[in-house]
Amino acid sequence: MSGRDLFCQPRRARHGAALTLVFASVLVTGAATGSFPASDRKSTSDAARSAAPAGHHEDVARAAAEAMADGKSPVEAAERAVSRSGDRWGAVYSQSEYEELEEALDGQYTGVGLSARRERDGRIEVTRVRSGSPAADAGVREGDRLRSVDGERVDGRPVTEVVSILRGDAEEDPAGTAVRLGLERGTRAWTQTVRRARLSTDPVTVRTHADGVTVVKVTSFTKGVGRQVCAAVERVPSGAGVVLDLRGNSGGLVAEAVTAASAFLDGGLVATYDVDGDQRALHAEPGGDTTRPLVALVDGGTMSAAELLTGALQDRGRAVVIGSRTFGKGSVQMPSRLPGGSVAELTVGHYRTPSGRGVDGTGITPDLDVDPTDPAALERARTVLSGLGR
Repeated sequence: MSGRDLFCQPRRARHGAALTLVFASVLVTGAATGSFPASDRKSTSDAARSAAPAGHHEDVARAAAEAMADGKSPVEAAERAVSRSGDRWGAVYSQSEYEELEEALDGQYTGVGLSARRERDGRIEVTRVRSGSPAADAGVREGDRLRSVDGERVDGRPVTEVVSILRGDAEEDPAGTAVRLGLERGTRAWTQTVRRARLSTDPVTVRTHADGVTVVKVTSFTKGVGRQVCAAVERVPSGAGVVLDLRGNSGGLVAEAVTAASAFLDGGLVATYDVDGDQRALHAEPGGDTTRPLVALVDGGTMSAAELLTGALQDRGRAVVIGSRTFGKGSVQMPSRLPGGSVAELTVGHYRTPSGRGVDGTGITPDLDVDPTDPAALERARTVLSGLGR
């Protein structure tokens, strides 16, 4: 499983999934594509309130209001109400935390600039260091082992938890605060202090191999990513194959995933979803390239919007999906403003692939099982792609 310090919740565990915003842009506006500006996004909580399940929202809002009246924390009271409801993906954010999450979806985040994955033996390995980031300036390299963060051992922990600690608490650990990294490289072990910084994301990377295969790696669906994918595919020579690498993609804005699907589909259905029983549909834009060979590479860290895209390409026979079963988050959340300014995101429905398959709790099963952590996984994808070309 892979992760990065872009979309991980603050270290308090109450938030559940940090990407529960995934459906907000689509569901609140009723649009299948496009993102709205930040000024509009600030009002989504109020707009969505009427769409959230009334009983669920009212219980959470009532708990927050009663806590405020008693001089207690409305956020903690709301969290307890969400926990009692059994909403697996429900989450409560303070106002500042929610604003930071919105900024992350706009492509900005606070962190140290490294990506990591957990190896089979539980060790945490640095898989990427962003150029110009605090981690890069401190000399951290790809392949280094991350042993501890602020003195806490990280071996065996979920990688999402590790990068959450790296990022720190939204209110207590802003840009400029220090974090101590315990690192190991070969026989050398050392501790390095770095300072968190405000960083911009680069979620789409493109690499063309000597055999003409282009690998488009998408790590998240932040604002503008869909068009970046379309532009990348348009630059690939006609008939050349594409590997769409979605390993470790923890999701993002569904509108962006739908736009990305439009690079490979000539319109048509991408997914359906329900909001309190009301069925709705997401469609790709017409004009995508439906003939070039395409392989999608996924793993257990492929989540949410990335699963929606994978399911659409698989169901419509547009791509061969290889790797391992995806995470299995196919639920729909909507935000609602609570007394005191905090925000609750509550589950209101689920999405399905074009053939009607549910994803929540089951994930997407690849057409070809390949160990996605094997360095040869990408080579296997290119081999499959060459067969499709013939």
